[in-house]
Amino acid sequence: MQTAADADDAATLLAAVPAGRRVALVDPRFVGHVHALRLGLTDPRFAAATVPGALTAQPEARGALLRALRRTTAAAGAGAPDTDPAPDDRTVPGRIAVALEAEGTAVKRPELGSLTATVPTDGGARATAESARAEVDDEAVRLRSAVKAHDGFFTTFAISPYSRYIARWCARRGLTPNQVTTASLITALIAAGAAATGTRGGYVAAGILLLFSFVLDCTDGQLARYSLQYSTMGAWLDATFDRAKEYAYYAGLAIGAVRGGDDVWVLALGAMVLQACRHVVDFSFNEANHDAVANTSPTAALSDKLDSVGWTVWARRMIVLPIGERWAMIAVLTALTTPRIVFYALLIGCSLAACYTTAGRLLRSLTRRASRTDRAAQALADLADSGPLAQGVAAVAPGLRGAFTAPAVALLGTLVMIGGALFLPYGSWLTVAAAAVYVVLSGLAVARPLKGALDWLVPPFFRAAEYVTILVLAARSDAPHAVPAAFGLISAVAYHHYDTVYRIRGGTGAPPQWLVRTIGGHEGRTALVAVLAAVLTHAAGFTTALTALAVAVALVVLVESIRFWVSSSAPAVHDEGELA
Repeated sequence: MQTAADADDAATLLAAVPAGRRVALVDPRFVGHVHALRLGLTDPRFAAATVPGALTAQPEARGALLRALRRTTAAAGAGAPDTDPAPDDRTVPGRIAVALEAEGTAVKRPELGSLTATVPTDGGARATAESARAEVDDEAVRLRSAVKAHDGFFTTFAISPYSRYIARWCARRGLTPNQVTTASLITALIAAGAAATGTRGGYVAAGILLLFSFVLDCTDGQLARYSLQYSTMGAWLDATFDRAKEYAYYAGLAIGAVRGGDDVWVLALGAMVLQACRHVVDFSFNEANHDAVANTSPTAALSDKLDSVGWTVWARRMIVLPIGERWAMIAVLTALTTPRIVFYALLIGCSLAACYTTAGRLLRSLTRRASRTDRAAQALADLADSGPLAQGVAAVAPGLRGAFTAPAVALLGTLVMIGGALFLPYGSWLTVAAAAVYVVLSGLAVARPLKGALDWLVPPFFRAAEYVTILVLAARSDAPHAVPAAFGLISAVAYHHYDTVYRIRGGTGAPPQWLVRTIGGHEGRTALVAVLAAVLTHAAGFTTALTALAVAVALVVLVESIRFWVSSSAPAVHDEGELA
């Protein structure tokens, strides 16, 4: 820390700092909480940020900062910049923040709430500021703000009251959120291994370990918020490990059940498919509407009114069976019952939740008068995951007109594909013909920009078509271990789809087109599995083919995903997400 005599001196000192480091300007008269400064000066997600009396700039914003600061050297009076004063912060850092914004550099102003951050101009103002600072325990505020603002009932009342203190314990010992996230994954994998033993003792241990894994899962995010340790790697790990833990646990339960003489692989895969389809409904709806114009509806207004009635907020959060409630249910039922009952409860609970959330989204979409943007249409097209076959059809087919044409065509293709897999003779080439029809209809569905009121349904329909087709064909096959192989394939594909979601959320766009083309797109993979089922009817080769396809997809997707998330272009955000 160095003291500058005036703006010219400050510019000289800042220019001497190595280019790759963050810099900050703080008015020496500043009075406030340490955590207020921490929020303003240490959050890695923003190129520039300010609180009253303090300003920080990351390396990418330092050039703009120096230009703004050097312009002040020509102003009259030491340290008086040549910009118009900021209405709420007349200090040098505050005025320079205004100059940065005028130049086009975004400056983050974090919400301080009850925290104090001010620059008093006289003794009376200083005494008042110091009194306000003394009245608020900034460590208590820091602990409260470490907890996600909108979380599920179980997480809010059964986990967060003590997990925040675990987060502080981790911070004081130098542990990082990524280390806690990894510990949560390892714990969940051990839990899956315990469930795979198929013994009552193993099931009890699995339930306990799963709950502990969830505590760690909450702790990593709270640690990131408590210590402001947001990172690109953390965003990737937090976004994907929850699904890896849950699906690995499903597999462990299925293996344990088989050891006990009860094959529940179809139920395990069904639970995974249902959960993934639920998520894509949420993702698609949010991407379609988050920047829509005139984005209001009577349904949304009713929801806002219900928010004023406290118990309805918690009831609606519990109905959707978020991750806290879901994992608690899985853990308790694992310890007390059997894997089959666990999966029955999951399928019933998730089905009811899916009906509730989808119905609400449909009502909102049909009653609002929203104009969707090109960005939203592109996000839906990316979430659709159309491969070269569907893109080829879309390129030559005329765009079908009509407000609901795209989702109707996508639904028709989904019904044709799933119906063919379910009801046509297994191994029949008619199923391949159904896949060809699906390819054509999926191309027609995306031939026009997805800006209709219900066009957000297109990606969920495609997910259901692909996942359910693979599930049904594997389940109907007599090939040994076909369903576990299908479990692996859908896990790899689902990872790709979640990765797409979190890239879009980070503002960096979908995965590169070469990746989508390489793994075939949803319609290409669906058609390929239909062909494999016809060629390798009732043969062990079907399992081998599914396994090989799963490995190939996983390798390509994981290598590209890891390359992206560890690169400098990945978004430095920590997922707050839905109540997944």
